[in-house]
Amino acid sequence: MPVKRTICILGLVLLFSIHANAYTEKNLLQQTANLEQVKSALITNQKWVPYPDYADRGGWDKLLGDNKALLIERAEKALSHPWEVVKATDYLEYERSGNRRIMEDPFGRNNNAIADLLLGELAEGKGRFTDQLINGVFHSCEMTSWVLSAHLGAQHSGRSLPDYKEHVIDLTSGDMGSLLAWTYYFFHAEFDKVNPVIAERLRAELQERILDTYMKEDRFWWMAFNLKPGGMVNNWNPWCNFNVLQCFLLLENDTDKLAEAVYRTMLSVDKFINYTHADGGCEEGPSYWGHAAGKMYDYLQLLSDGTGGKVSVFNNPMIRNMGEYIVRSYVGNGWVVNFADASARGGGDAPIIYRYGKAVNSDMMMQHAAFFNQQDDKKFSFGRDIFRMLQSLLYAPELNALQGAPQAPAYSWYPETEFCYMTNKSGFFVAAKGGYNNESHNHNDIGTFSLYLNTTPILIDAGVGTYTRQTFSSERYTIWTMQGDYHNLPMINGVSQKFGTEYRSSEVKFDSKRMVFSANIAGAYPEEAGIKTWIRSYALGKNELKVTDKFELNKTTDPNVLNFMTWGEVKIDEAGTVDIHVKGEKARLVYDKNRFEASMETITLDDPRLSNVWGKEIYRISLKAKDAVRTGVYNYTIKQIK
Repeated sequence: MPVKRTICILGLVLLFSIHANAYTEKNLLQQTANLEQVKSALITNQKWVPYPDYADRGGWDKLLGDNKALLIERAEKALSHPWEVVKATDYLEYERSGNRRIMEDPFGRNNNAIADLLLGELAEGKGRFTDQLINGVFHSCEMTSWVLSAHLGAQHSGRSLPDYKEHVIDLTSGDMGSLLAWTYYFFHAEFDKVNPVIAERLRAELQERILDTYMKEDRFWWMAFNLKPGGMVNNWNPWCNFNVLQCFLLLENDTDKLAEAVYRTMLSVDKFINYTHADGGCEEGPSYWGHAAGKMYDYLQLLSDGTGGKVSVFNNPMIRNMGEYIVRSYVGNGWVVNFADASARGGGDAPIIYRYGKAVNSDMMMQHAAFFNQQDDKKFSFGRDIFRMLQSLLYAPELNALQGAPQAPAYSWYPETEFCYMTNKSGFFVAAKGGYNNESHNHNDIGTFSLYLNTTPILIDAGVGTYTRQTFSSERYTIWTMQGDYHNLPMINGVSQKFGTEYRSSEVKFDSKRMVFSANIAGAYPEEAGIKTWIRSYALGKNELKVTDKFELNKTTDPNVLNFMTWGEVKIDEAGTVDIHVKGEKARLVYDKNRFEASMETITLDDPRLSNVWGKEIYRISLKAKDAVRTGVYNYTIKQIK
């Protein structure tokens, strides 16, 4: 199919500005059904499950197709898995050094082995993997907690060692709950043949750790039941609620209790939808789309399945906007727009993009998924998200039969989230943002931009390194990747942007006819910066990007410094130009040599989460003003050169 150049439905208004973080009581799910309507719509006793019973060999052969042998092969490797003990000191290490991985890695290997054994036994059906699956289940039941050490601060003790007196639901305990709920659903009868205590114990642990905890507690921040004005609701909300909903629909057969639980999840997920802007932008970035909007889709799909389609919001434009964000944020060749903690590599999982697109009737998403699917021999990802795995298999024939091409909108404008993407026929792709400095996974990056030439990143957002205790603590902004000076932004009067909800952009505008995005970023800096106004604008022309800073300061203390991040070969041989060569693409940054002096800093990347994307080094180009002036206009241009 030919590449489509569509007009973004979000950009019908040429000039639009609205404050970020505008929580609105949309309550889409509650408007769809009340408690009694949910109760009457529920399909009980797991009759909603669209997959074969364990004993239906023909059904599994049909569902798995060519994937059967691969699933069996993975399970065979798990037969020799040594069930690893997560020691008390592994949990305590998070407090002592900030290291999360020492606890997470063995725990993750155990959980992956359970998933592989579960799927392998469903594929083969001979009982060969049952005993080892039982070992994994029993080992998990013996653990005090399924919560990560980094998340156990939600305990009343606030400590990272599991407290036997209480249970917490976090991302991983929820993942484990849903994985083990599917294990119980498919295999409790087989476990009973070995010893009834196995399934009884598993069912009891799921009841206590997930079902009862969810219904009795409202203090977990991700539930958002006690959300305060200005509070954050991020991917944890749909992710945890999705896992909880799976557990209830797979385990609870009392209709009254099930209806109450399902409706409670609806009240909570509405908080996430309320927090998200109607334009559908994901402030956490594409890497988190699968955990944010993607998990919301999973939740909504499960809710629809469990109620026979009677409780559904897939026809709401906002839900479609949230889905299409992942397509619009795709630059090409595996690169994506990566604001905040998101990685610059990715693009999303083809099967979930397809299913989401089908649910909301988005040709853009389905075509994008088909294109991705054609490039990917795996077809879908393996892991311990059993719902996604089985859904991928269920929809695989449809997706595999579809031919698609990348979708290339001329621009995408998110007026509430304040993201703007612009492209031209010369191969430029520009992504810029406004926003505020307390977004989910925030970096102090108001007004920053990224530039790509023929899908290759030229001026970049580095992303984030491996998570440690410091990443989500009061020490977060001591990490260089979080700081405004390591984004494509100015340091004004020697002062950098500051963290906090009050530090935000204003006068954010996009003119789609002129292809100009602008924002007043003065509000992103603290009072000591002495800024009255600072309008940063990006104008995309036929063969160049013009960047302009128009400013007025209340005082001058230090010369302003304009920073640009890149990962290519940098040459500053001639005053007035900086040449950047990356992967065969060549760009030239042109500036006024009479006003600025250029320099370059090399940043060594010793963190694999960064070096796997950018290599061993990235570079910060700095244009330092020769004079400190109170008012003025800075102009610089990035051109493609041959």
